[in-house]
This record gives sequence, C-alpha cells and structure tokens, in this order.
Amino acid sequence: MFTRHVPSRRHVTAALAAAAALALIGPRPVVSQTQPRLRVTAIPDEAPTELTRKFAPLGRYLEARLGMPVEWTPVTDYAAAVEALVNGKVDLAWFGGFTFIQAKVRSGNQVIPLVQRAEDQEFRSVFITGASSGIRTLADLKGRTFSFGSQSSTSGHLMPRSSLLQAGIDPERDMGRISFSGAHDATIAAVAGGKVDAGAVNISVWDKFVAEHKVDTTQVRVFYTTPPFYDYNWSVSTKMPAALRERLRQAFLDLSAETAEGKEILSLQRASRFIPTRPENYQGIEDAARSAGLL
Repeated sequence: MFTRHVPSRRHVTAALAAAAALALIGPRPVVSQTQPRLRVTAIPDEAPTELTRKFAPLGRYLEARLGMPVEWTPVTDYAAAVEALVNGKVDLAWFGGFTFIQAKVRSGNQVIPLVQRAEDQEFRSVFITGASSGIRTLADLKGRTFSFGSQSSTSGHLMPRSSLLQAGIDPERDMGRISFSGAHDATIAAVAGGKVDAGAVNISVWDKFVAEHKVDTTQVRVFYTTPPFYDYNWSVSTKMPAALRERLRQAFLDLSAETAEGKEILSLQRASRFIPTRPENYQGIEDAARSAGLL
C-alpha cells in the first residue's frame, strides 16, 4: 500500500503535493503508525506536483521489493528535507550534494549516501540568459541581475557561485540584484520572463525543459557550463538497520531499462542506472561550500 504523508504545516506546496499524490496514486488503505514503513522525501528542486509524479512508480517498486508500505512526505524547502532525515521524520531522502553535506555535518556524520545516478558522477550546472542580453561570458554578469535556485542547492547555487568566485566575480559585490528562485524551473521562468538577466540551473532540468519544448532556445540560451562535480544521491541515516539498508541499496541497483517498470522509473528519475556511492565522493562539495562561506 503506497501511501502518502502530508506534514502538519499548511503550506501551499505541501498541499499541492498531497493533492497530486492522491490523483496519481489513488486512495489507499490507512497505514497503521506501528507498522514498519519506509518514509521518503526529496529536496523540492522542482514543482511539488512534478516531484510526486516522479516518485509514484518508484514508491510502488520499493514497496514491492521491501515488503513494507512506502510513504511520500513532501517538504516545503531544502532545509526541511535535511531536518526531516536528521531528526528521524523520514528514512530515505533525495539530496543534492550540498544538502547531503549539510545533513552529514548536522547529524555528526550519521547520514550516509546510499546510491546515486550514474549521471551524478559528472554533473554540471548551466548559466542561462536571454538571447538579446549581450551576455557571453561570466565576466559579462558584472552589474547584471541574476537568479540562483535555492540557497542550499548544489547545482543551483553552490557550484555556480564557486565558478563565479574562481572567475574573480563576487556575486554580492560585482553583480546587480541577486535573487533566489527556490527551484530550477522557477529560475528558467525568471530568465525567460525577463525578470532577471541571467540565472544558474541544474543541467538535467535544463535538458528536460529543452526536450519537452518548455523553453524556447531561440529566446533563452546557455552561455557557460560548469566543470563536472558529484551531485544528487539517495541518503539514509546510519540508524537504519544494516540489513534494510542493503536491501534498499540493492533495489536501486537492480533497476534496469530492460524492463518496462525499470524503464519508466529510470526515465522519470532522469537516470540511465543507479550505482553505489560513498561520502568521500562529496568532499569536493564540502570544500567548495566552506570556501564560499556557506557551511
């Protein structure tokens, strides 16, 4: 029984996600609070309805593989996802590299990454701008308005900021108005709508928008791509029983595009496959965060 749990905070995004869960998954029997279950959340790097849609088939798959109910718990922001896992409100969380580091530090190294997409070994961010902005390089951003994603986003803030600093550009000192859209799709909309001159987004979300014709590339273009870095992963607490942790890890590793179920799940997760990962992979993220004064 794949169920969903809605936090008590009456926030618009949580309400939207809850409504979407009901529409996508349908009514299910109520799960006893004493029955073992897997509670799952994700950083809200896209619209809540999209996150719920993406998770629905994965939740059903994990439920069948683990033999226990799976709950989807939407959160309102990146910090809430970190706190939910650290405080034991959820058992499994989809983090970006930076939010994983925040959870690791916040928990005293009691949060570990379980698996990542193969694509997350060499992830990138892209800087986008309007076609007629005249912006061609990072140096051209001086004095211009700019949007990051969430303040806790790896690909929407930390690594783009790191690239700017390495190029000798201090966003607060050298650029015009700086804003935080909260999510990659919102950044794309801000640039496309002319609300800011440029922005930084997750390359995966950008590619998805291009493929689905949700952005006009004759009007919005990429002018810089960051060097690769490790990014997203599924993380758990070290308090999770080792046997369950390994069953969960194996369930992700067994997903294959050769099956109809696996193909659907991997496509929605924008993954070719899942692979094991380890904390050491994210040391570069931690170093960048400390260097930028964000940790």
